[in-house]
Amino acid sequence: MAVLAVVALLVAGAVAGGSWLLRRAGVDTLAPWWGPDCTVLVAGERVGLDREQAMAAATAAVRRLRGEAAADVDGVPPEAVAALAEGPADGPGPVLTCSSGSDAELPEEAMGPSGLTPRAETLLAEMTEVHGELSLGGFQPGGVSDGHGADSTHYRGEAVDVFFRPVSEENRRRGWLLAQWLVAHAERLEVSVVIFDDRIWSTRFALAGWRPYTSSDVANDILQHRDHVHVDVRRGT
Repeated sequence: MAVLAVVALLVAGAVAGGSWLLRRAGVDTLAPWWGPDCTVLVAGERVGLDREQAMAAATAAVRRLRGEAAADVDGVPPEAVAALAEGPADGPGPVLTCSSGSDAELPEEAMGPSGLTPRAETLLAEMTEVHGELSLGGFQPGGVSDGHGADSTHYRGEAVDVFFRPVSEENRRRGWLLAQWLVAHAERLEVSVVIFDDRIWSTRFALAGWRPYTSSDVANDILQHRDHVHVDVRRGT
């Protein structure tokens, strides 16, 4: 028993030390490293949700913020839906994160006439159906060839920008609700990257949750994605 106690203390110390280092690096230490598919921060505590619950809760939160009636979600505390709709008590920000989801191989898709791949077109249609009219950019019929960084996913028709301008507390809250809705639905809609408000979530590093995002000019609201949500769909092979 004494040996087990020592081992437990060593593990706890390692975890605590690792968490301290991650916090110093700005990494979301409350991300679901193991256990549930997704978690929502409610009154300082993480509530675990499976993926179906997370998708339903995020959609219910959208309806709540828009003033629409939304039915309770089975197995999800109403407080979790409220937290998604309203954000943290100290201001707009993320309260939901999810593990990476499916890693199934997908075929690479060609850009269609809309300037988006079929995968991105499906994502756009779903976003519009749930969130209503959106201010969109980052694509156009025939594709875009400039205005973004080198090798941008926009040039391949794999990315959409959704604008929330001007930068304000209300627009940041709306942007975070969309960003987290995308993360909750990432597996189903084949989302690979979401960037908003100085933070990034990706399937590749999903265990790290929402990580700090740093562009070439941190004072620039556009480059830092403070005025728009950027979302990539998976490229495929």
